[in-house]
Amino acid sequence: MSKLPLERILQSQGFGTRKACRQLIDGGEVAIAGETVSGHRAVFETSGLEFTVFDEAWVYREHVYIALHKPANFECSRKPSHHPGVLSLLPEQFTWRDVQPVGRLDHDTTGLLLMSDDGAFIHAQSSPKRHIPKVYVATTHEPVTPALVDLLLAGVQLHDEPAPLAALTCRQIATHQLEIVLEQGKYHQVKRMLAAAGNHCSALQRSAIGALTLEALALDAGTWCYLDEAQLALLMPDPERVRPPAT
Repeated sequence: MSKLPLERILQSQGFGTRKACRQLIDGGEVAIAGETVSGHRAVFETSGLEFTVFDEAWVYREHVYIALHKPANFECSRKPSHHPGVLSLLPEQFTWRDVQPVGRLDHDTTGLLLMSDDGAFIHAQSSPKRHIPKVYVATTHEPVTPALVDLLLAGVQLHDEPAPLAALTCRQIATHQLEIVLEQGKYHQVKRMLAAAGNHCSALQRSAIGALTLEALALDAGTWCYLDEAQLALLMPDPERVRPPAT
């Protein structure tokens, strides 16, 4: 439990500098429990605090954990160069509170993207030591064959990689489509693996991270949601996969 002045609460939630937050409060734009707050030095308990700014409802969150259904032609960068950044799909407050993508999807890759302002969460989710599987649906230029699936499961050699990279699982789901599960997270990995196996990736979507699926979230392209504790638990690694080897 913690109590903070309202100006600091608003600042922590991404409503601008402390001066800007004071101006919002003193201008009568902030209400709690339906009552306009008249002084920026008023102190409130942050846990479960609900408030409105410009009549828009908010709930205090120490950190935000977000799932976004990334559409094509958006960059996973705070400083995009050739396409709009994914942060432009979120409320402006999230930029102020330093929300960042967890890892990256190519600008033309769609699907499930996690975002947060919790550095420890971002680091943990990005670490290859966590062995968190990521599920992709790849559309291929040439038809999918059993030989292609077998090769991706056996492992293909990529340039600048010391050893072949293999899919955890791989299965054909249509004549020109396969589902491939990886845990390494290398640069352009799915596309490069398909190229090394003699095919070409013409479209790619990430459909799941761990046990959290895009289908269960029911997000349309370009929309997002907060993740609750139960959904965050689905991102935990499988203990069977990270158990240390017997000695």
